Amino acid sequence: MKLFIRILKSGKKYWGYIFATLVSMVLLTGLQLVAPNLIKNFITLVSNNDPQLGNKAFKIAIVLCCTYLGQWVLGFCKSYLSHLAAWSFVSELRVKAYNKLQHLSIGYYHDKQTGQIISRVANDTAELETLIAHAVPDMIVSILTLMGVVTILLFINISLTLYTFITMPLFIYLAVKFATKVRPQFKQSHQIRGEFYALLNDNISGMREIQVFNKQEYEHSQVKKKSKEHIGFLLGALRLSAFFHPTMNFVAQVGTAIVVGVGGYLASQGSIDVAEIVAFMLYINMFYQPIQTLARLNEDLQNSLAAAQRVFELIDSKSEVEEKENAIVLPRTTGHIKFDKVMFSYVDDIPVIKHLDLDIKPGEMIAFVGETGVGKTTIASLINRFYDPVAGEITLDGINIKDVTLKSLRDNISMVMQDIFLFNGSVADNIGYGAENSTMDEIIEAAKKANAHEFILKLENGYDTVIGERGVKLSGGQKQRLAIARAILRDTPILILDEATSAVDMGTERLIHQAIDAVAKNRTTIVIAHRLATVKNADKIIVLEKGEVIENGTHDELIKLGGAYSRFCQMQFMAE
Repeated sequence: MKLFIRILKSGKKYWGYIFATLVSMVLLTGLQLVAPNLIKNFITLVSNNDPQLGNKAFKIAIVLCCTYLGQWVLGFCKSYLSHLAAWSFVSELRVKAYNKLQHLSIGYYHDKQTGQIISRVANDTAELETLIAHAVPDMIVSILTLMGVVTILLFINISLTLYTFITMPLFIYLAVKFATKVRPQFKQSHQIRGEFYALLNDNISGMREIQVFNKQEYEHSQVKKKSKEHIGFLLGALRLSAFFHPTMNFVAQVGTAIVVGVGGYLASQGSIDVAEIVAFMLYINMFYQPIQTLARLNEDLQNSLAAAQRVFELIDSKSEVEEKENAIVLPRTTGHIKFDKVMFSYVDDIPVIKHLDLDIKPGEMIAFVGETGVGKTTIASLINRFYDPVAGEITLDGINIKDVTLKSLRDNISMVMQDIFLFNGSVADNIGYGAENSTMDEIIEAAKKANAHEFILKLENGYDTVIGERGVKLSGGQKQRLAIARAILRDTPILILDEATSAVDMGTERLIHQAIDAVAKNRTTIVIAHRLATVKNADKIIVLEKGEVIENGTHDELIKLGGAYSRFCQMQFMAE
């Protein structure tokens, strides 16, 4: 019930549409109750051989037509307004769920499948349309109809109405039993559907690898297995429905049989006349119809509530990185970054960064080197506050980055990551993505500084060329140069280059080094690299091992030292 109430509260903005829907439904229910009574009056006229039968029957026919016309108008209003409220609510909930995803820390995504998340945002939210547009309105109509019919039945014949209630306890028992069994089945079905979408997402993204390694048959079997698993849980819920609904129909039919038997006996005793029996039978159908509708809606309700649980689990997720309530808006900084006894771990008791002390002066180019897994990229992520240290603090111009807004912090930082992500838009759109209101001249200038202008002009439509999802139409080196151009255009006081030349040839790398040297002037630049040619010109090179600084100095100083950095250089020189 709490979940149901929360859904209604979340749709508060659309209560006006829902109220108008309810008014339409109340009037519609009232009109539906009028028709059987008019037919009863007509049968009474015929039975009594009323002398004005023709005239009165014509009037009844006119009223019936008006009643049916009113039902048509109100039925349209009820249907459209309920769908308007439902889909508007679904759209808002989808945007709310997506917005939550944007504000969750990167750590949230470590153990989440993309397909699962998409399923919750796109599919599970859509299930709530059934709840608002169908289940809730139909439930209210059914309850109102039931109340109205019971009142009329009691008015026609009290004893016969009481016999009608004999099957009600069985109806209630079956409905409660069905609800407790079917919702877990639907929830598991939604979970498996999300896993199925996750598998599809992975396979489509990795189609090149599947074909290269000839894994088509294996992946086909995996998709088939997951699809069958989803259908299995869905059919489990539908199997319960297949038993439940005919059972409810049977109980209703038994109730009708009871009314026929008792009604016939009462008629034989002269306790009820023919017109009343006919009216009673018409109304008895209207009595069992809403009960059967409520039974059917129970399935829709459980399905919607199962989906709602998954959506609200996402919306209620807590971010590992929280912005303070009264966070400071950080102005453009000088780029002075300081680490003070910083410790960090992704998994408890397995430290990645240990007691790190760093003082990066404004305008310095600092390079981090070391073997894979020593914490180089983690340091860059901590500066961006993708994660928070478990101990110590990081300051920017003397201000703890936990005390500032995330937007103002990241407005001071540009980053080129090893895993380049480009959007399915034009070259110009991708370069200008991080800089609002940038002009075409500024985009071209940034591309020239990143040594990307020449290859862009050779593309089919130059800067207007659509590069495909994740930049699939470009080479690795071209994508990296676009990412560097994007960072250059942002013109922030801090520039982080994480393996920015890892996917380029020697000639392109030389061009990018020239671009980096030009761009690094008058800004703090942090370079993370395995290819040591990238870091030779750095003001300071920091060598990391097991999350700790073991050496630091200029290239020449560290070569003379003859330690770890010197060995890295020798191994790389020999490899080349």
